[in-house]
Amino acid sequence: MLSLLISLLVSIALVGGLKAGGINTPTTIFFGIAGFIAAFYLVGFLVRKRIAKVQKELEQIMSVGQQRLNRKIHQFQSKPGGNIKLIQRQIEADQKVIFEQGLNFTKRLEPFRKWSFLMGRQIATLRLQFLYQLKEFDQVDAILAKGGLFRGPMLMEPMQVAMKMARQYKNKDVAGAEKTFKRRVKWFRGDRGTLLYGVMTWILVKEAEIDKARELLAKAKDATGNATFTHNWEQLSNDRVKSFSNAGLGEEWFGLYLEKPPQPKQQRVRGNRGRGF
Repeated sequence: MLSLLISLLVSIALVGGLKAGGINTPTTIFFGIAGFIAAFYLVGFLVRKRIAKVQKELEQIMSVGQQRLNRKIHQFQSKPGGNIKLIQRQIEADQKVIFEQGLNFTKRLEPFRKWSFLMGRQIATLRLQFLYQLKEFDQVDAILAKGGLFRGPMLMEPMQVAMKMARQYKNKDVAGAEKTFKRRVKWFRGDRGTLLYGVMTWILVKEAEIDKARELLAKAKDATGNATFTHNWEQLSNDRVKSFSNAGLGEEWFGLYLEKPPQPKQQRVRGNRGRGF
């Protein structure tokens, strides 16, 4: 990494200058180490500042796109009539544009790979999420398959872990999904583990592991306090497996493409009936 190289050169130059000036060895060593550390942190600070600026641009692009999409959804919901399927396709097309913009923007972060140890993993994490939303699952699987300290994605958020579990299930690796769940769920206390419990219980139901699903739902409702898990536990306890649904988990759940969202509803306008005289 360039930051290490620059810091090393600064340290060498400082040591060389001190030796040339006849400074004793302990003092030379001290200032050599201090110079390396100071240079490393200074370069790191400047690089992080530039990275933060680029990341803020990305956040702004995503925010503006989402606001525009929300306005369109609100207009649709407030106006009666209209072709629901056509409007859905328009919304999906707008979402695709937003995610494609985000994916293309990650190229702006590439130059920082040589300055930051973890930048490669940060880029992989961003691309994982955008590609997943674009349903480019072959590329998602390729990113998830990458290992190593500097290459694989950083699965630090529940949604990222849930994406991995969903892909493991879709690739018929149920054992892998369960292993990921058990390893990662303990990182997310309280309601932060909601999405992971949702994915795992959904997988168990789809695999006809109803007893295991019910047991996990009992843990989920206690751990997260989410009413959806209570509802699903009641459905399974009363042999109403077909009524199992994680729709109550909201947009994040539907963003995993495991369960189809319900059809959007429009406000109905009641006509005024005139009274005859």
